[in-house]
Amino acid sequence: HRCCSCDNLQPLLTSTACLGGTACVVTGQPFDTAKVKMQTFPNMYKGLVDCFVKTYKQVGFRGFYKGTSPALLANIAENSVLFMCYGFCQQIVRRIVGVDRKTKLSDLQNAAAGSFASAFATLVLCPTELVKCRLQAMHEMQLSGKIIQGHNTVWSVVKGVIQKDGPLGFYRGLSSTLLREVPGYFFFFGGYELSRTFFASGRSKDELGPIPLLLSGGFGGSCLWIAVYPVDCVKSRIQVLSMAGKQAGFMGTFVTVVRTEGVLALYSGLTPTMIRAFVANGALFLAYEYSRKLMMKEIDSY
Repeated sequence: HRCCSCDNLQPLLTSTACLGGTACVVTGQPFDTAKVKMQTFPNMYKGLVDCFVKTYKQVGFRGFYKGTSPALLANIAENSVLFMCYGFCQQIVRRIVGVDRKTKLSDLQNAAAGSFASAFATLVLCPTELVKCRLQAMHEMQLSGKIIQGHNTVWSVVKGVIQKDGPLGFYRGLSSTLLREVPGYFFFFGGYELSRTFFASGRSKDELGPIPLLLSGGFGGSCLWIAVYPVDCVKSRIQVLSMAGKQAGFMGTFVTVVRTEGVLALYSGLTPTMIRAFVANGALFLAYEYSRKLMMKEIDSY
């Protein structure tokens, strides 16, 4: 069932997605920090455990939560725009394929809608991710001698970007972020919807319980990262290493990494990413779907 007032639910659903995303950041931040460190400085760490041990010895427990504030802001901003635009983009897809607004979209069409929506999310995500990544890899930048003194607070990083590059400096790595988000969210929403179709086995997807929803969300998140991880690795390098001076663009950085370090360097930090992605996105979609059902029932009761 769908009524016109259901479109007004999107901001409420967005806020729920943000709450779920906040919990994901708090629990998954150590894995995300390890990912950025291993992506940017793969030669410093032998693996996930080595990265955790060295980070704890050198910086302490707080080292795992460097960049949490911008990570929260990035997650909230991305999910707000993503889920708000997702419903809007679904309507655009319906118009493109020539069906009315009540028609259920196929899994492929939902994936396309999610991909379109991610392009809007990129504009708010790129600046916050730049600040987050720089804070997470600040210690390694100092250890490697690329910078003499690092910035240890969000404000100091923000001030440094403005002083050095101006407001546009926050959009370093924008093309890489777009290259990650647009195809990535096609696989994200596509994997999620395909998984729900599999578990539904001919029934309505709305009848699925919490376990299938958790697994479907986790599968969608895993599909995203497997598909675009090398692009994310290049993005992290551009955003972090540009602290030390002019950094090559996407293709220049990509070619340099492959030539000097090999293709496998583009997959440094994949393990913590996959652990975080499955748990975080499973929880995110579970919260989203259950809140959507609850709000739909409330509207239908009037």
